[in-house]
Amino acid sequence: MDLHWLKPLLGRPAPFTTVYLDVTRADVAGEAEAADRWRAVRRSLEREGAPAAVLDEIGELVAVPTGVKGPHGRVVVADAEGVRVDRVLSEPPAQPLAVFGPAPALLPAVRAAEETVDYVLVEVDRNGADLTWHTGDAGRTGDGSDVEHVEGGHDDVHKVKEGALSRRTQTRAEDSWERNAEAVAATLARRVAERAPDLVILTGDVRAVGLVRDEVDQHVREVLVEVPGGARGEGVKRDAFGAKVADALDAFRNRRREAVLARFREGQGRGGGTVTAMDDVIDVLRRGQVDELVLHESTLASGLADTELWVGPEPLQVGTSGADLDALGVGEDARRRLPAGVALVRAALGQDAGVTFAEDGSVELVDGIGAVLRWSDGSTPSESVPTQSADQRRLRNVV
Repeated sequence: MDLHWLKPLLGRPAPFTTVYLDVTRADVAGEAEAADRWRAVRRSLEREGAPAAVLDEIGELVAVPTGVKGPHGRVVVADAEGVRVDRVLSEPPAQPLAVFGPAPALLPAVRAAEETVDYVLVEVDRNGADLTWHTGDAGRTGDGSDVEHVEGGHDDVHKVKEGALSRRTQTRAEDSWERNAEAVAATLARRVAERAPDLVILTGDVRAVGLVRDEVDQHVREVLVEVPGGARGEGVKRDAFGAKVADALDAFRNRRREAVLARFREGQGRGGGTVTAMDDVIDVLRRGQVDELVLHESTLASGLADTELWVGPEPLQVGTSGADLDALGVGEDARRRLPAGVALVRAALGQDAGVTFAEDGSVELVDGIGAVLRWSDGSTPSESVPTQSADQRRLRNVV
């Protein structure tokens, strides 16, 4: 999972103000409810000592509707100088969360981000297509304002009943469909290369869908799924089609998560390429070896929530004790203690690693934590976890 949007928090001055809020606005009453939710959160942050200027800035942001339809949330993180992260969440939080302190509340943001899928909905007919972009970036939320219209330019697209016109006219219409599909495919290839969505959802006129699908290049085809029931223009059963899109997004999330967990299981099976247990994960994080951090979902409520780690000014300076920081050359005046979840995610961000949450029992994780590695050498810890073990602890060999 890509967490580049959290990188602006690295190296920023404390204290941090973190807000998770349900910003759903279905109607005028919804706007009032959203405003009430923010006022309650603001009062809580004021009691904790959050700066008025920062709260004013956050309030101005959340007062502007995202334009997203249906239930959704928003995470805003500010440092001592102002807002650094503003992200729309595909699911609203069950309860508002407001935290003011020496570190941002990162784990809920990462968990919410795992549900986010950046995608483009491509609704085609025989004249062209509408491309609607849905992203997790506030201000580019796929609310219908971020729509591109592609017109093929070949307007002889209508066949008539057999015998009314010559076969030549019908062939000309089919040729126009193909040329228009080529124009859509060319535009889609260019825009996908520029914006790199996770998923391309193709829908619309059945014949046009087939023509566009056959014309797209390989890098579009790799992220393309077809979802029937949509159309360019009116006449779509929005609720039914929306449910199909939601199913396609859920399927993608499951594939994305399972791809990481499959790599983890494979590495465990061969005794290399993965590590588990807190000490070993910290070791490989310090060395910049981590490609994907893997956490049990239960660690959100326990384990990491109850543990603190020592960190230095740089993201990869992390350890379980002050002695670990001594070994890294970090003096006492430059070190601090952070919640383990924050420290680990911070280190992952510092090496452009992703974070994946695994259902408990889906993979064997000692201490609820593991990592898939980019590379290994002779000093990298190697372990295998027995599939039947009373205490579920690892068998560890340093190779």
